[in-house]
Amino acid sequence: MSAQVRTVRLAPLDLLGLGLIGLRTRPARAILSALGIAVGIATMVVVTGIPASSQAKLLETLTALGTNTLQATAVQDQDPPAQLPESAMGMVRRIGPVTAVSGVGNTHTRVRRNDRTDETDGSGLTVLAGQIDLLPAINARVRSGKWLSPATAAFPTVVLGSVAATRLGITEVTGRTPGPQVMIADRLFTVIGILATTPLSPDIDRSVLVGWDTARTELRFDGHPTVLYIACEESQLEAVRGVLAETISPERPGQVVVTRPSDALAAKRATESSLSVLFLALAGVALVVGGIGVANTMVVSVLERRSEIGLRRALGATRGQIRGQFLTESVVLATIGGLAGTLLGLLATVGYASWQRWPIVIPASSLVAGVAGAVAVGVLAGVYPCVRAARMTPTQALATV
Repeated sequence: MSAQVRTVRLAPLDLLGLGLIGLRTRPARAILSALGIAVGIATMVVVTGIPASSQAKLLETLTALGTNTLQATAVQDQDPPAQLPESAMGMVRRIGPVTAVSGVGNTHTRVRRNDRTDETDGSGLTVLAGQIDLLPAINARVRSGKWLSPATAAFPTVVLGSVAATRLGITEVTGRTPGPQVMIADRLFTVIGILATTPLSPDIDRSVLVGWDTARTELRFDGHPTVLYIACEESQLEAVRGVLAETISPERPGQVVVTRPSDALAAKRATESSLSVLFLALAGVALVVGGIGVANTMVVSVLERRSEIGLRRALGATRGQIRGQFLTESVVLATIGGLAGTLLGLLATVGYASWQRWPIVIPASSLVAGVAGAVAVGVLAGVYPCVRAARMTPTQALATV
């Protein structure tokens, strides 16, 4: 009666312990191999994290140039002159993707430094009625003093554009009483603020801004906006532009002129596309380099451990168990290197971005890909060595001892 030989299947923990034998017996080689993987994975994280942070800073700069803004005005050189409806701003706010809308209106009055200057000399400046929510819509900020508020806009107060302040000889507003004053339509207005240069709206730089209600009561402003400033979701910019004229003036949409999207938008989209391709290419190169290092280590390990393979085969180890041992060793080695490399790349990216004062942007996909990619590389790099080891017969392996 012959005994039936039954193959023993190794439990996962046993297989893991078996795979760690090579790492424990050759720690120096394991450390150097894991270091090679770590450098490759860290490179992948760095070449995605640092350019992503740089891209975020660049896109932030491009966004400041008005990639999500539009302007609407009435058709010029028409008799009688075309006007935007008083309800235009309220109508535009109803467009879903619109995030901000404000406007200014020309009061058709002149500003003078005082009553001793020529009444016909307006210094090339424009007196505009301005909405309180104007600054966010044009991405402007106050350089000195303060902006119009519900309290100050009800009184004869003004805010000067950067060029207007220079021409009127007012360089700073300290908040002291009495503050500097200018004369508009034979009425003194107190200057409460000066705007910084507004690249998106150069006309504002040469303007004197009065509260909307004050312009109505003091300067006989008719309430019709001259220019509307619209900010919307960047991805919906073209769609908003397509319906803007009909929304502002349903009866006469042909009398509304809407600016085309900023050239900075096209530059921003091209930048996003080109950098994304660059990130993928660099990450791929880093993974390939790391994979070659693991494969080389495992092939050398198989050659050096032929006596171990022969002995285990002579004692009854199956080819599947040999394959599992070396494949597990390869995956463990790559995983350790992947975790170390991901942490190293994360620290390097955060440090460099902070030093450059960039937004810290580390794509979550790159962190996940760091570990997952290392495991995948370990599997692929260990396939050939483990198959080669499993193909050895006991006599072939022990013959070289």
